[in-house]
Amino acid sequence: MKDLIERLFSLPRQQKLGILAGIIVLLLVFDYLFVYDRLAVQISELEQSVGTARSDRDKKKALVADLPKLRLMKVEYEARLKEAVAELPDQKEIPDLLTNISNKARESGLDILLFRPKPENPQDFYSEIPVDVTVRGGFHNLVAFFDQVGRLNRLVNINNIEMKNMKPSNDDAVVDTTALVTTFRFLSEAERAKVAADKAAKEKAKK
Repeated sequence: MKDLIERLFSLPRQQKLGILAGIIVLLLVFDYLFVYDRLAVQISELEQSVGTARSDRDKKKALVADLPKLRLMKVEYEARLKEAVAELPDQKEIPDLLTNISNKARESGLDILLFRPKPENPQDFYSEIPVDVTVRGGFHNLVAFFDQVGRLNRLVNINNIEMKNMKPSNDDAVVDTTALVTTFRFLSEAERAKVAADKAAKEKAKK
């Protein structure tokens, strides 16, 4: 080792500088490979963690800022839900509702030729109750009947309206009108479970 050091000191100045430069380069390469490279990975991971934390912080700030708005929306949605619930009767109210609709037809001056409930059509949480209706009377009486049904505090749709056998009568026209009157009711918990089970069975059968 002593001989090696003496040889190095005896070398010309340019060779000494070259060896020194080589040693410095080796130290820099060693530092990069074994120190900086590992630190770079840790720095990158820390930067990602900081970025994620900042993103979460910004999201939470936005939620806090929107909290009054979200509370107001919650109140509005709850009010709408109550209105929707009020428009969908349960099973025991359906006969009275259908009677009410037929009474509206008579009160409007129409003759009921047909009032025939059809099989229910269950959906996820409610059931459609369609009724085939045929009435006879003046056109203005028919419009009054539709208006009365529209004013009910229950949800009732009138579709598939068809008019025929129109006959003039004084200042009006008597016409036979057929329509599909559909009302709705909430399903009970047991009925909803059965609908869900039937739906799952059909999906499984398709596969």
